[in-house]
Amino acid sequence: MKFILLGLIGLLTFSSVFSQTPGDKYGNDVITIDSIIDAYYDVISGSSEDPWQFERDKFIHSDNAVIIRLDDEGNAMFLSLEAEYIPLALSPKEDFYEIELKREVSKYGNIAQVWSAFEIRTEPDVSTTIRGLNSIQLHYEKGRWYIDSWTTQMESDDNVLVQDFLNDN
Repeated sequence: MKFILLGLIGLLTFSSVFSQTPGDKYGNDVITIDSIIDAYYDVISGSSEDPWQFERDKFIHSDNAVIIRLDDEGNAMFLSLEAEYIPLALSPKEDFYEIELKREVSKYGNIAQVWSAFEIRTEPDVSTTIRGLNSIQLHYEKGRWYIDSWTTQMESDDNVLVQDFLNDN
């Protein structure tokens, strides 16, 4: 497991050294809050034929970004971005599309909070009932936005959070 993680980090470093810098390639992804959230959904979505976008994903997140997943009982599991990559790198890629349904942004100075309802699909144009809500925290520094953390809770029969969020005007 340790060797896989080191290999993945090495691959990211190697590709960065011998190609364009991430800032050159992904600079437009981090100019605005909308562009970074669009990039976030773009990075995790795609067909099984599309390569993983680890370098782009890493670029839109701050160095110590935290991913928090809440289970049905509200228990939190905290992960680093790199820990999130490990299962992806070890598994064959499947068709996976996380489609944003609604976004609300609150910005104060150099910090922002984004509420984003989403739906998980295996085909981009076919709706499902697998939905969740992301709470995404960002900061603005050195002329660009960074995702610092995000918390995800999936909708369930007992918790219709996405429907409540979609209906809230």
